Amino acid sequence: MKYTLLTLLALALLAAGLLVWLRFEFSRVEADQVHGTSTGMRDFAQVEVKSVADAVDKDCVQQYPHNRAWFGALHVHTSASYDATAFGTAGTVDDAYAFARGEPLPLRLKFDPPGYQAPLLRISSPLDFIAVTDHAEALGEASLCYDENSESYDVLVCRLYRGDWRLPVEEELQPLIRIATQAIFGQDRSARVCGKDGARCRERAVRIWLENQKSTEAWHDRSGDCAFTTFHGYEYTLAREASNLHRNVIFKSGTVPQAPLSAKDADTPEQLWQWLDRTCIAGSDACDALAIPHNSNWSSGRMWYPYSNRAWPEAQQKEMAQLRSRLEPLVEMMQVKGDSECRNGIASVLGGTDEFCDFEKLRRPSEAIPDCGEQMGSGGMMLQGCVSRYSYVRYALTAGLSEQDKLGINPFRLGIVAATDTHISAAAAGLEKGHQGSHGIDRDPRHRLMGEVEVPGGIGTGSPARYNPGGIAGVYAKENSREALFEAMQRRETFGTSGPRIRPRFFAGWERGDTLCESPDFLQQAYNAGVPMGGDLPPSPDGSTGSPTFIASATADPRPGANLLQRIQVIKGWIDEEGNTRQAIYDIAGDPDNRASVDPRTCAVSGRGFKQLCTHWQDPE
Repeated sequence: MKYTLLTLLALALLAAGLLVWLRFEFSRVEADQVHGTSTGMRDFAQVEVKSVADAVDKDCVQQYPHNRAWFGALHVHTSASYDATAFGTAGTVDDAYAFARGEPLPLRLKFDPPGYQAPLLRISSPLDFIAVTDHAEALGEASLCYDENSESYDVLVCRLYRGDWRLPVEEELQPLIRIATQAIFGQDRSARVCGKDGARCRERAVRIWLENQKSTEAWHDRSGDCAFTTFHGYEYTLAREASNLHRNVIFKSGTVPQAPLSAKDADTPEQLWQWLDRTCIAGSDACDALAIPHNSNWSSGRMWYPYSNRAWPEAQQKEMAQLRSRLEPLVEMMQVKGDSECRNGIASVLGGTDEFCDFEKLRRPSEAIPDCGEQMGSGGMMLQGCVSRYSYVRYALTAGLSEQDKLGINPFRLGIVAATDTHISAAAAGLEKGHQGSHGIDRDPRHRLMGEVEVPGGIGTGSPARYNPGGIAGVYAKENSREALFEAMQRRETFGTSGPRIRPRFFAGWERGDTLCESPDFLQQAYNAGVPMGGDLPPSPDGSTGSPTFIASATADPRPGANLLQRIQVIKGWIDEEGNTRQAIYDIAGDPDNRASVDPRTCAVSGRGFKQLCTHWQDPE
């Protein structure tokens, strides 16, 4: 009995010692060790704005007065992102730019054995523009953990992150454990990795951000050919109650803040916008920026929650609505982790079922999910909780009309783009055939076919079997330059697809347009008589209250092997007299009954289609 008690006492002391050690190893930087500011932001709230560029861009030789469609990627991760490295990604920022230009990319992983022949990826057609958007969060931590000369290299967090020490779980879960070692700190920093005041990680983050800037400038085509345009950017990765509030920040020029403000430094999107406005836009004549939210389908209704519903003073509601309208003109509606346009089965959206709203959903379309109603939900990143119309872009656009009536400001005036969110340095949305995943470990088909996989710590739930190759951004601009492309993004003359390089156009005006599609100078007349997609249609010149005329056209992807078009739809959204969100769907061109189909065994496409569609339309109601 005596020996049993001694053994239990020894085990208890060992367990207590282990807990003390783990608490030490996972200790956080104390808040009073960080220099805060009056706005609640910290660390990088005050930074210098400058450029590392050593040359200026020449004027583009080719000009397109009626704007040409340029295709690119605005959401790309490399091994500089902590989660990409946790998945094993070895691709660099330079690899991402080389791949986008058409060079082959070996899909190497950090854990590949010596001599392993990694598969080669090659984009089907080079991109016109790209922004690498590595996570600002843990940018310094990830680098320090892999630097053998750093003080952080041998701490437990880094050993677990690199996979040197492995927990006794299945091999498929090891990358998720590695992610958790960084994500578990949330908006705090690891004191063991970053030092008591966090300075070690902040300084390393600045260094990595500077290296990324140099690569971005090196790959940017400054000649009059304007063959390839690069943008400086990063991802601001905020989550609240397991609900996604991520944004990609894109800068107009080479003049940028010399440190990226992360969710560890600013814990609301409003603080991010205020920082960009103060530090970049107002702080320098040469700096401009915008933010692009993504994966609102994971947001539990928080992404597009109306300002008029918030318990804020009216002046603050209007101020933030105005700031958002100016800083967030775009939304990434489609990417690897699903479509964020719409969803069937939301009780607070009236207007019937839209079959296309079942496209690329992480939560099964057949799943019965309660409606969040007018409340914010939680658990979206865990694929749990209620579903909200404020998680989807189609209904956000309608909510913006309501905000305009209530606040006099529409914060949700949104242009559309799409992206991949690749974590392997390869923005390859077009690789539907031969797709080898987007996260490194899903190079192995077994990983791509996994169902729901929870990241330890309640951080999120992956669903690899329901991921997809992602999308691509289209921008209408007169030339392929930073200035022209960025200004087109600001005016929202953009579009996004799930990969095909379709070229859609949409104009609105008050003149009759029934012969415009047949006109040889179609684009000139359309721009002269109306406003393009993303623009604001002014009131009718004669003061009438009739319906405007819309001109819609689309050209199929011209590349060999691309599919034809089936139809063009117009989706109308409005708020009825009872305050309900309503939608109506109109087929306005093409043929919905063209017997288009796909053989699931071979992916062969059948049925008739169209290379080009164009029509004019007025609301029949």
